[in-house]
Amino acid sequence: MVFCCNNERMHQTDEAIVAAVQQGETNEFKTLLERYEAKISRYGRRFLSDPEDIADLVQGIFIKAYVNIKSFDTQRRFSPWIYRIAHNEFVNALKKHKREPFFVFETDTIFPKLASKEHSDDNLMNSDLRATMDKCLKAINTKYQEVLILFFYEELSYQDIADVLHIPISTVGVRIKRAKEELKKKYVELN
Repeated sequence: MVFCCNNERMHQTDEAIVAAVQQGETNEFKTLLERYEAKISRYGRRFLSDPEDIADLVQGIFIKAYVNIKSFDTQRRFSPWIYRIAHNEFVNALKKHKREPFFVFETDTIFPKLASKEHSDDNLMNSDLRATMDKCLKAINTKYQEVLILFFYEELSYQDIADVLHIPISTVGVRIKRAKEELKKKYVELN
């Protein structure tokens, strides 16, 4: 019977779980934590390099989400809400510590169409190319880096990215398009 309930909970939407938490079933928040902890930690690695800092911030993000869960509108999607909290916390941590963002991108995720046919061979996807791609990414505007992280790594929709960054959905599309163009330019410049 317990397996049934756990299985049932696994198939509930985030919003249904939030509604249950709002109605006093506070133990259900654990399901949200299980669903999002690894994702938010991965997102944090795009901003910070110290695993302890990331872990502390992730814990703080979930505390903040729990404290403010009653203000969440269950007619909206939960993922942009939690990512917005995370985004604010990570950006604030960068400002506080005055660190450079630490962006690590897998070239085969971000650049699958950028490499020409003669460069698409797996043997060429080595550490030199990864280093070049990291340089390209660090050279583009932060607002473009943000949309790429949310779109390619966190696999958020344009609408969810718009909600996280508090920008119009059309701006998301424009930023992703311009980010790809900038990446292509930087890649050509470095090669």
